Amino acid sequence: MSRIYLDHNATTPVDSAALEAMLPYLRDSFGNPSSVHAWGREARVAIDRARRQVAALINAEPDEIVFTGGGTESTNAALVGGMMGISASTLVVSAVEHLAVLGPAEHLASRGAGVRRAPVDGNGCLERESLDALFPHASFLVSVMLANHDTGALQPLREVVDLAHAHGGIVHTDAIQAAGRVPIDVKQLQVDLLSLSAHKLYGPKGVGALYVRRETPFTPLLRGGRHEDGRRAGTENVAGIVGFGVACERAATSLTTDADAVHGLRDRLETEVLARIGGASVNARDAARLPNTSSIRFDGVEADMVVMALDLEGIAVSAGSACTSASREPSHVLRAMGQTPEQARSAVRFSFGKTNTQTDVRTTVEALVRVMARLREARQ
Repeated sequence: MSRIYLDHNATTPVDSAALEAMLPYLRDSFGNPSSVHAWGREARVAIDRARRQVAALINAEPDEIVFTGGGTESTNAALVGGMMGISASTLVVSAVEHLAVLGPAEHLASRGAGVRRAPVDGNGCLERESLDALFPHASFLVSVMLANHDTGALQPLREVVDLAHAHGGIVHTDAIQAAGRVPIDVKQLQVDLLSLSAHKLYGPKGVGALYVRRETPFTPLLRGGRHEDGRRAGTENVAGIVGFGVACERAATSLTTDADAVHGLRDRLETEVLARIGGASVNARDAARLPNTSSIRFDGVEADMVVMALDLEGIAVSAGSACTSASREPSHVLRAMGQTPEQARSAVRFSFGKTNTQTDVRTTVEALVRVMARLREARQ
């Protein structure tokens, strides 16, 4: 049985060029990049090259890139380090943020910070009016994602940044799902902090980056050494960073082509599903979205059942973020968009990648038609 992978928002396969670039740093070029001898200098040169490659993807300066152990660490560092850096007493987040934002927000709240959640509309997008009322007059940090992990909805980030800066705040964005799928220009966005993760754009797991805009006050989350210019202690994951850099370079060169291809696949899937399966609807359909992401609600059917049934057909999809897959709670993203718990539990996420084909779409639709008929018959 051939297998079809439609869960690229959970993780992506490592690009072959990224893997090849990593291998020497897992074998002979094993030096510690903080060592001054030849082995160490060789590792340092590789990290510096990767830093330029990652910076280029988002139009940043290389010295604004801090390598981390992954997207969650980057986001925790941004929120905790950013709040400490400006001595902020208030954190503002959107109601549809990833748990990598909401988790540290809860921690900061338990330590006395004021945490405010901005509501969203039925498409999961922020509205300027709600933000105006939430931004305090004292120092604050706001964290708003660029693209949603469940629905793919894009936020009006530049509007958020302009408004927050006008109120005296600084802005972090979780760009983990957006990087490599839509263009990102930090100079145009004017964000102060931005999180990235390698494994969402065909790099290895266990490595990420935090963009820290020059002159942005920032207190390191991890302490114990002067690594990463004193902004993140710990010996760098040289092989992972090298793979991350190559993945970013590859993503930058093929971004438009890849986006056009997956956009066409996503739109065909949605058209076919809506035409052939009753009770189906696309979440955030009226919002600007990532080109690869489709969240489809199948009323009257539990998404987990659809995911398992498709897995038996050799098709990998999800019921939302991989970080919440063990939870029986309905998606907080869809609940924030006004859906009932039953509606939120019926949403299946399809996320395409650069190796998917029209045949994959056709096979998936045919499998969905069979699965939905079987599941609905079983409920009667």
